[in-house]
Amino acid sequence: MFGLFKKTSEADKLQKKYEKLMADWHKLSTTNRAESDKKYAEAQNILEQIEKLKS
Repeated sequence: MFGLFKKTSEADKLQKKYEKLMADWHKLSTTNRAESDKKYAEAQNILEQIEKLKS
């Protein structure tokens, strides 16, 4: 309840987006390899952005 009005940081937003892309990548890895590779590449770009923000 106390965290109700807490703003999420940019790193937290990117982390959630990264986790969603990795979940999508895992689901697609068994059915559509091309789309799976695209999701993985997007996730890696987001991971690089997260690392830049943390340093």
